[in-house]
Amino acid sequence: MGSIDATELCSEKKPNPGKATILSIGKAFPHQLVMQEYLVDGYFKTTNCDDPELKQKLTRLCKTTTVKTRYVVMSEEILTKYPELAIEGGSTVTQRLDICNDAVTEMAVEASRSCIKNWGHSVSDITHLVYVSSSEARLPGGDLFLAKGLGLSPETHRVLLYFVGCSGGVAGLRVAKDIAENNPGSRVLLATSETTIIGFKPPSKDRPYDLVGVALFGDGAGAMIIGSDPDPVSEKPLFELHTAIQNFLPDTEKTIDGRLTEAGINFTLSRELPQIIEDNVESFCKKLIGKAGLANKDYNQMFWAVHPGGPAILNRMEKRLNLSPEKLSPSRRALMDYGNASSNSIVYVLEYMLEESRKARNMSGSENEWGLILAFGPGVTFEGIVARNLDV
Repeated sequence: MGSIDATELCSEKKPNPGKATILSIGKAFPHQLVMQEYLVDGYFKTTNCDDPELKQKLTRLCKTTTVKTRYVVMSEEILTKYPELAIEGGSTVTQRLDICNDAVTEMAVEASRSCIKNWGHSVSDITHLVYVSSSEARLPGGDLFLAKGLGLSPETHRVLLYFVGCSGGVAGLRVAKDIAENNPGSRVLLATSETTIIGFKPPSKDRPYDLVGVALFGDGAGAMIIGSDPDPVSEKPLFELHTAIQNFLPDTEKTIDGRLTEAGINFTLSRELPQIIEDNVESFCKKLIGKAGLANKDYNQMFWAVHPGGPAILNRMEKRLNLSPEKLSPSRRALMDYGNASSNSIVYVLEYMLEESRKARNMSGSENEWGLILAFGPGVTFEGIVARNLDV
């Protein structure tokens, strides 16, 4: 967590000894692809609702979210088997959890296998597992079922992060970083998996925020391998995780509020959230980069991997920090292609970050080596990591 000395600022992209690095990335999605332009008619047909006012409101929301496509677990087959999910007020939490528990495990296994394949090592080389989800609830937790599905050793050390919301992916990275740096030779699998079925409901004038969720959120899974001191022959580090911090904002716990009820999760989001983030993001970023010894770094000389909570949050961040439009391009692309996929989103953003970095390097021969990985979640909680792009 110390400052960065001159040797660390050299142009040669070698990881610093003992610092955690992201060694591989993988992702997975359910089979159901939703095109935003067809979502409104499909949703109202599925839920047998013909309220023109609500339909008009959802149509407007679908345009303002900037989302074009999303993947979802929900399907006609599921609604045929469980028609009660589309009926107002029913006690359906048992059915929802039955679907969610299986779905998130299946997606997490697929994303993890993809990640391990990209890494090029054996599943037996994984020593630790960090599993993140806000879409399931069971005992034992999804970490055990993921370990079983992958065939991890029974000696694998597991950490479970439940109901951390949209900041879960970066929180998981922070935890994986600590594990990797304090256990030399360890290789940590971080897996995230989410589905919106836990909160799927028919439209209601009594719950206007539900329509925001319908227009914005998507399902999927992500995975990363994290370890320090990568093998120069068999491992290719993508990012170094230099410094990580977490802050919560006092007296904002009601801003993002979710309650597990007999009808699934009831979720509310305050209209003030984008403003709260705008008011606090600059001081948080200054604290983070100051802790890493980068206090005088120009924001536009850094890369930005930001959780795409929604276009309003990204727009306000861009304005407050005077960021060039291209700086949040990976986040906007992830939002457009996958929606807000909660804890998974940062995985998709980092993948687009790598793609755009390689393109910039090929076109101009230069790129931003240092950057920030950021997410915001319930609390209101800010998660941030100063990172180095090590991709070559």
